[in-house]
Formats: sequence, structure tokens, C-alpha cells
Amino acid sequence: MSLTPPPSPETLPHDKGGDDMATLAKGGRTNTLGFILRLLGGLPFLFVGFRFYGVDEMGRFAAAFVVIEIFALICSLGEKRGLAQRLTEGVEDQEDTPANLVFDALLVSLLFSGLACLLLITFPVIIFPSGTNSEFDMWMIAAIPAFALTEILLAAQAYKYDIATTVRARAVVEPWTKSILVAGLFFVPALASGGIALAFLTAIYAALVTALYSFLKTYGLPKGWRPRPRYLTKMTSRAVPLIGADVIERGTRLLDVFLLGQFTSAGTVGIYWFAKEVVSLPQKLKTSFEPILAPVITKNLKTGNMEAIAFQVQQVGFWIIALQFGIALTLAIPGEAVMGLGGPDIVGGTGALAILLSAEVIASMAVVSESVLVYIARKRNLAISVGIITLQGALTVGFILLVQHLGYPEGFQAAGAAAALFVALAVASLVKSLVLKTLLKAPVSNWRWALVWAAAPAVIVGFIFTEFTPEWVEIIIGGPAIFAAYFWVIWKLGFDESDKVLFRKNVVPVEAEDASTPEAR
Repeated sequence: MSLTPPPSPETLPHDKGGDDMATLAKGGRTNTLGFILRLLGGLPFLFVGFRFYGVDEMGRFAAAFVVIEIFALICSLGEKRGLAQRLTEGVEDQEDTPANLVFDALLVSLLFSGLACLLLITFPVIIFPSGTNSEFDMWMIAAIPAFALTEILLAAQAYKYDIATTVRARAVVEPWTKSILVAGLFFVPALASGGIALAFLTAIYAALVTALYSFLKTYGLPKGWRPRPRYLTKMTSRAVPLIGADVIERGTRLLDVFLLGQFTSAGTVGIYWFAKEVVSLPQKLKTSFEPILAPVITKNLKTGNMEAIAFQVQQVGFWIIALQFGIALTLAIPGEAVMGLGGPDIVGGTGALAILLSAEVIASMAVVSESVLVYIARKRNLAISVGIITLQGALTVGFILLVQHLGYPEGFQAAGAAAALFVALAVASLVKSLVLKTLLKAPVSNWRWALVWAAAPAVIVGFIFTEFTPEWVEIIIGGPAIFAAYFWVIWKLGFDESDKVLFRKNVVPVEAEDASTPEAR
């Protein structure tokens, strides 16, 4: 396993993916900023939800939310990654306009979404295992088609390297709509009991409108489009491995919440879900590069440039783990203060928060590896993913029952679910990175020892703040100080020129540089 950083993108030849790295860096910067905005927009929803409505109410919402998201991912047909390949093949063959190909996916997604909604309406216990908060909760099921269609529209925009639309829809419109409405509806007597559900549903449809507006500006309306049953059946069949990969990858983050809902109280689910939402920023960092990775990878696969793909995986993997680790330390060290934002009943989930943050850091290699495996080894990747989620399910149930048998409080049950996720994601990262390394015949590891050296001063700074300052100082001043100490060391010891391109707004591709030289002129 080589720990030597790869060469700088500015000096990397075109056939090794030098200009692709500038594209990846730009897309990653935009999406990472977006997820920071999403976290800031989502925090008021968490604070208001837990403080105004209560832990049990938010627990019931969380149990319903995970089911909705899983069904929506199935109904999106794996197009988050598959659409890039279909657009490349379809447009080149000139059989379809890009808008027509996207509308094919939208039609099938709507059909699947309708079936999913009927299933959940018929068997509501699937989505509400602990009951509902109000008569408005059943309307949450209507979020499935909007969620699925938004995923497809955003994937279409990503194919055009438009990540800003994803930021607007998912990081600004959706979380802020949800946060503003959940607070406002609480003071409307006729709607107060359904404030959480109605705020969620409205936010999902607001994100859909945002994505659709950008899509129509970019692609326009389809021309001569009509449903083609044979083609749509073929498209759906081809998408099955991608659907499985998407559902299982996201399912590993939702299965624990679902199982807690089946085996524990709504209060336990609420505590755990608060911790999961706090962890959402480092978790989303892994997928920050996913929309922009898909078109870059498919382009290099078409030319057989495996060396460039290995370089991109290694580079992007380090960007992700470096940022994730810093954020994890920032949130975990003052963990009790962070969990206390949801109220004193939530503090018992601090252990779960620390384990979940560690799990997301260790999972980074699995996600980046999978972004390539879904194209070059779909069935093998799917088989590995099925094994991983099966392992997680067994460990989650086992740990929950063990904690209950030993008589520990709810916080320990949440920690047991988090521990199961940690083990499963660690195994996934190890197996998938080894498979990808074998297939590409090149190293793909994202680990560097500078991560350890950077953690040391962050821990020292964190200890000072947690021991000698009040909780509000820990969060407002201590958190940024912890991240600053970490980032200063990782920048000096871990980042070379190939890494620093992530933080540069103007990176000139190799071809442009060549064109500007006297020889080129």
C-alpha cells in the first residue's frame, strides 16, 4: 500500500486525468459548501422539533422518514449514477435527445412511486411502527414520488457539471423550508399536531420545483418523446444492480434507525436520530463528489484509462477522509454539548454520536471505491453490499437485544446500533477497496499518517475547552478552534500540491496551459 501522494493535477498529463481533477475539485468544493449550508439550515429543524414537539414525536417522524427515503431511492432507479452512462451512450448514438432519456427515467420512477405509495397506504405499520403523531402524518407518503424525481433531475444536472442546482435544492430550499415551517406551524392550532410532517412534505416538493426549473432551463422539453415499453423494460432491468447499490449504500445509514423503531421505543429512536442528523455533514461529504465523479469516471472508462480512474479515486478519497476526520473531531470532542442542543433527554446519545462519527470516517473508502465498482463490477459490488447490510442487520439486532438483556438504559441501545454500523462499514471499506485495487491494478488507498499527527493538537485544544469552559463556549468557540488546529497541521504535513487544488478556484487545465505557451502559439 503506497502512502506517497500522487502527482499534482497541474502537472498530470491529460491522459492521466489532469483536467478531470480540476473538474472534480470544483464540483466537490461547490457540493461541500452546499452540505455545510444544509447542516446550518437543518439545525433549526432539529432544535425546534425536539424542543417544541418532543423526543417521541421526532422519533416517530424519524422511523417514517427512513422508510420514505428507502422507497424513494428504489423509485429513482439508481439514476444518480446510471443516468450519466445512459446519457453518454444515448446521445452519442443520436437515438434520443438528452431530455427524452431523462423523461424515460421520470416516467418509470412515477410508476414505481405510485406502487410504493399504494403499498404503504395499505400497510401503514411499515412506515409507522410506533403509531402516528397526527392525522397529517399519512401525507408524508406523498413525498416518495417528489423525492425520487428530484434525484433524477439533479443527476441530469450533474451530467452537465451543474452542482449548484443540487446545492440550491438540497442545501438551501429543502432544509430552510422545513425549518421555517416546523416552527411556524407549531403556533397554528389547527395544524400544530402535524407540523413536523407538513413541514417535511412541503420541503420535499419545494426541492422538486427548484430542480425542475433548472432542468427545463438546461435541457428544455422533450422532442417527439413517447413511452416505449420495450426500451423502458430494458432500462429498468439494467438499472437493478445500481438500484441495489444505491439502496444498500443508503440503507446501511437507515437500517439501524428502522430496526431501533421495531425493537425499541420511539424515544430511543428520537435520541439516535438526533445523533444521526448531527453526523449528516461528514456523511454527506462522501457523496459531495459523487455527482461529479460519475461523468468523469464514465468518460475514462470509455477510453479504458484505468490509471486515471485509480488516481482520481485515491485523490478524492484523501480529500474526503481529511475533511471528514476534522469535522468528526470537531463534533465528537464537545459531544455532550452538541447533543444537549436537543434537550437534556438527548445527552444520553453522546456515545452513539462518537461511534457514528468514527463510522463515517472509516466508510469513506467504501463509498469512493463503489463509485467505480458500480460500472466495472456491478454484480460483484452488489453481492458485497448485500453481505455487508446483512451483517449490519444481524449485528444491530444482536447488540440491541444484548443491551436490553443486560438492563442498560436507552442511550446504550442507541450506541449498540451505532457499533453495528461501525463494524459493517469497516468491513465494506476493506473489501471494496481491495477488489477495486485488483481490478484497476493500481493503489487506491486514501490513508496517510498525517491524519494521526493532525488529530493530536485538535484533541489537546478540545480537552482545554471541554474541561474549562461552559457548554456554549465549547460549541461556538471550541468547535472552530478544534477544527482550526487540526486543519493547520493537515495542511502543513498532509496536503501537497495535488491536494491543495481542492481549495483553488482557478486551476488551468493542462491543454489550456499548453495553448498559452509560445510553442503552442
